[in-house]
Amino acid sequence: MSVLTEVLMANRDYAASFEKGDLPMPPGRRFAVLTCMDARLDPAKFAGLSEGDAHVIRNAGGRASDDAIRSLVISYKLLGTREWFVIHHTDCGMETFTNDIMADLLSSSLKTASVDETGWHDCCEGPGCTEGKYINWLTIKDQAQSVLEDVVRIKSHPLVPGDIPVYGFIYDVRSGSLIAVPEATEAGR
Repeated sequence: MSVLTEVLMANRDYAASFEKGDLPMPPGRRFAVLTCMDARLDPAKFAGLSEGDAHVIRNAGGRASDDAIRSLVISYKLLGTREWFVIHHTDCGMETFTNDIMADLLSSSLKTASVDETGWHDCCEGPGCTEGKYINWLTIKDQAQSVLEDVVRIKSHPLVPGDIPVYGFIYDVRSGSLIAVPEATEAGR
């Protein structure tokens, strides 16, 4: 069952009282957040944002992929952000598999897999695709370590200016708190 009708109805209600059409393109608070796509995270709430305040870049795990860095560089170079946050989170799905597990699942079927106490399982037979073995899925073994790795990857990228600070945090999905990763923030200075 699709949620299309619900989304369109919600948008109609939102647009009926929309009064923010004159917001400028550059983010007003001049910072960007790279975080996970997990539906339990609401960066606007945990970072106190309103429309127009900051750029929020989301992907699986909140990882510093080439595309995330591309977005951060555009955010800085063309739209004036001056500080960046890398925020991973507890209980992340990216901790539940490896590159090999993902490649194996994709090779047997492109349909949605399931997980239980014994691990990941495919729901059905093919068709699958072997292209998954050529992708680094940027899985996570240790949250603090992955935040540090991502901050270092961002700071060492040749298109990232040395004077932009990058802060590292882990969002706790149980408490809603941001937990500092001091080693990452230090590396991001």
